[in-house]
Amino acid sequence: MFIRSERLFLRPGWPEDWEELLSLIGDEKVVRHLANVPWPYTAHDARAFIALPHDRLLPRFFITQPGASGARLVGGVGLHSGLETADGAPELGYWIARDLWGRGYASEAGRAVLSLARTLGYERIVATHFIDNPASGRVLEKIGFRHTGRLVERFSKSRGAKFPAREYERRLGHCDSDDDGGLMRSRRAA
Repeated sequence: MFIRSERLFLRPGWPEDWEELLSLIGDEKVVRHLANVPWPYTAHDARAFIALPHDRLLPRFFITQPGASGARLVGGVGLHSGLETADGAPELGYWIARDLWGRGYASEAGRAVLSLARTLGYERIVATHFIDNPASGRVLEKIGFRHTGRLVERFSKSRGAKFPAREYERRLGHCDSDDDGGLMRSRRAA
């Protein structure tokens, strides 16, 4: 499965991507904000992540930026079953290489995945961010997530302990909804 947005191309990981993945996510300042990524991140971890089976209902993508000399890896985004929710809502997760923070790539990729989630029939998506990463909360709010008012304890593989995280949710209404968090703009631009 592939998704094209205004500036980005989202695609599955391929075995030959492991070295580029390792060079970008093998950064403690990136990994410490992620719940399911160990530190230190190794070549074995990169190869194992790429080899994970794909689930069409919980898609995950590498975020790439096409250019004249090919498409460079920017980060990752996808849906997974991280949080235990009563309705089984999937969780949105993402990361961006540190030297590319602040360029809107997480928001753009997040919107694209939310549009796909709506197409897959999901009515609600959840997300969290560790409290020491408020920039991630701003990304979530920018794409239409609302803070639930709850703090949850999330285990962080890189920190080796539970750490407080803010919980968010995004309700996915009909395609003609005015409260789409920019999804329709993303679709029109694609």
